[in-house]
Amino acid sequence: MPVNAAVAYQNNKIKSATPAELTLMLYEGAIKFCNIAKDGLNERNYEKANINIIKAEKIVTHLRMTLDFKYPVARDFDNIYDYIYDRLVASNIKKDSIILEEVIENLRGMRDTWKEVIRLNKANS
Repeated sequence: MPVNAAVAYQNNKIKSATPAELTLMLYEGAIKFCNIAKDGLNERNYEKANINIIKAEKIVTHLRMTLDFKYPVARDFDNIYDYIYDRLVASNIKKDSIILEEVIENLRGMRDTWKEVIRLNKANS
């Protein structure tokens, strides 16, 4: 029963989230999957690493596809997401946890910036 309650809570959290909060959740998910993949690389469990790098790639692709190019900053985000995606692919091909750590740091920086944007928007509302 607790598992069903946790799933229900998570589903409700997603359904009631604002677009900004959903973006934050995507950053968190990408970081989580990269950390799991890094563990897989360190354990030489390449299947675990591959599966989780692909999950992170899908999140980055989704973030990229949802950019609104009527705002000039979208081009900058597109370039960043392109770079992160390429580094994820390189990490997966080379089985390189150092590249993956670079990706994690970039995602953390973007997540932290996004958190600050959310906080400032709430403060101004």
